[in-house]
Amino acid sequence: MIRLAVRCSPDAAELVLAELLVLAPGGVEEEQGPGWVEYAIYGSPGELPELGSVEALAGEERIEVTSEEIPDDWADRWRDFHEPVLIADRVLVRPSWLEPGDGEDGLHVVVVDPGQAFGTGAHPTTRMSIELLADLADAGEARGTAVDLGTGSGVLAIAAAKLGWGPVLGVDSEEAAVEAARENAALNGVRIEVVRANLREEVPPLGETVIANLTAPLLTEVAAMIAAREDWVPRMLVCSGLLATQAGEVTAAFEQAHLRVRERRDSGDWSALAMERA
Repeated sequence: MIRLAVRCSPDAAELVLAELLVLAPGGVEEEQGPGWVEYAIYGSPGELPELGSVEALAGEERIEVTSEEIPDDWADRWRDFHEPVLIADRVLVRPSWLEPGDGEDGLHVVVVDPGQAFGTGAHPTTRMSIELLADLADAGEARGTAVDLGTGSGVLAIAAAKLGWGPVLGVDSEEAAVEAARENAALNGVRIEVVRANLREEVPPLGETVIANLTAPLLTEVAAMIAAREDWVPRMLVCSGLLATQAGEVTAAFEQAHLRVRERRDSGDWSALAMERA
C-alpha cells in the first residue's frame, strides 16, 4: 500500500484538496498543524507513484509531496484510529465494528464504515453540517424532502433521515460512493434513495432542503444551478466544505439564488452555512 501525502499552507488547501479528489474521489485523509494542512490518499503500488519526497507548486504556492510504502496490514490497523464522534450532544457517529456503548439511549446513532467513500463524522465540515442540521431540527425545520449533494458515505443523508427529514435522496458522481451510501443506509435501517449524477453535467432532483458538503467551486456551481431554476428555490440549504476565507464568495453566490444566511459555523480553517429562502 502506498500513502501519498501533500502538505501545504491553509491558503492552498482548497486547490490541493480539489486536485486530490480527482485522484481519489472516495475520500482524503486530513491532518492539520500550525500553518499547514496535509492531505493523504492511499492506493496500491502502480496506482500511485512512489515519489519519495519532492516539492511542487499548486498555483503560486509551494507544496511538499511525499509518498511511502506502508505495512500490508494497514487496512486492518487503521480501524484503531476511528472512534465514535458525538456531535451537537445528540448525534453519535460510529463505525460498525464498535459495539453500542453506554449512553447511546436518546441519541441519534449514525453507523458509518469509513472506506472507499468520504465521510466519517470526524472532519470539521461533516461535524458542522450535522450541527446545523440538528439546529434546524430543533427549530422544527426537519420536514419535507432533503437532497444530499456529494453524499459520499451517506453520513449526512443518514443523519438528516434520523433527524426527521424524508424522503431523503443522496447524489454522488462516484459508483463507489453510491454503493457505500446504500450499504450504510441499510446498516442504519433508514430508507434513502441514492443515485449517481455528475453535478457539473446535469441537474439532479432537488428537494425542499439541500445539503451540500462540497468544495467552494462546486458550491458556486450549485448556487448557479439553483439561480437558473426560476420556478424553484429550496426552503433551506446547509453547505460546507469551504474555507473560512471563501465564505463571503459562497454566500454571495447563494444570495444570487435568493438564499440568505441563517447561521454560520467556523472550525479552524473551515466554515459551514445554514441558509434559508429569502
